[in-house]
Amino acid sequence: MRAARLIKMVLLLQSRPSMTAAELARELEVSERTVTRDAQALSEAGVPVYADRGRAGGYRLIGGYRTRLTGLARGEAEALFLSGVPGALREMGLDDAASAARLKVSAALLPSLRDASRTAAQRFHLDAPGWFQEPRTPELLPALAEAVWDDRVVRVAYRRGSGDAADRDAVVERELEPYGLVLKAGVWYLAARVRERGFRVYRIDRFTSVEDPADGEQFDRDEEFDLPGFWEERAAEFARAILRAEVVVRLTPDGVRQLPYATDRASAREALEPAPDPDADGRVTVTLPVESEDVAYTQLMSLGPEAEVVAPDALRERFARAARRLSGWYG
Repeated sequence: MRAARLIKMVLLLQSRPSMTAAELARELEVSERTVTRDAQALSEAGVPVYADRGRAGGYRLIGGYRTRLTGLARGEAEALFLSGVPGALREMGLDDAASAARLKVSAALLPSLRDASRTAAQRFHLDAPGWFQEPRTPELLPALAEAVWDDRVVRVAYRRGSGDAADRDAVVERELEPYGLVLKAGVWYLAARVRERGFRVYRIDRFTSVEDPADGEQFDRDEEFDLPGFWEERAAEFARAILRAEVVVRLTPDGVRQLPYATDRASAREALEPAPDPDADGRVTVTLPVESEDVAYTQLMSLGPEAEVVAPDALRERFARAARRLSGWYG
């Protein structure tokens, strides 16, 4: 533990002209007294750490000293490629590996390039979760992430989230080969292969337990498996699968323009292509795939007078009741 901290301290000092004790303590997550002891230990070991006294003082390396401890470990190299998503790294338990990798890269750079990571971070930032929702880190995410990196078979208990009412929320047990993790709009998913059943997608917040087989079994990864392509295909299948109903809607020109922003964009595009012929009032009638009548009511209500529901009759009557209530309020 201390050896790793001493190495990190040397790399920090090698990547910057000097650092105060407070800065080092913050980076190393220790006290300033520990920083002082570590600096003395490095000096006794032959690393030329020099302490500048005074209020503006700090620690620096002298004599152009450069450590050769800049080779990236495999985990650090893998984490480095994910360093643009710091929140995701933290949730997977990889922030320490990414920090060490960035330090090693910074220490290996020419002095004129060592501020590259800082200048990039000032200009680009990825915030994955959607608006108006509190992101939650699944408790079992680090364990699954470790299994993904190690190509290790896991036994899991998983809470269903769909299906018949009798099956919904039932807990099932599976033995999975975890292939990859996907972060979609703040929600973590696992792409895994179930033996003799093929690949499946699981929401990680529905796992109730994750265990290693007794023998620590590993699986042979299919090198042709393409995680981005697999996810794109499954996401499109999911989007199509949830559109189980249809509504007929008559839209004004403004309603046509607003429809993709009020409903699923793919279903709006499907409804509006090819472009339907307008009637005498300039309105067009389209058949719109929707998840359910309840969802359609919420979505189409946002269009106000720019959309008239023609069918089904029950949904049309629901809009008529809402219109009568609005008329009573606004006169």
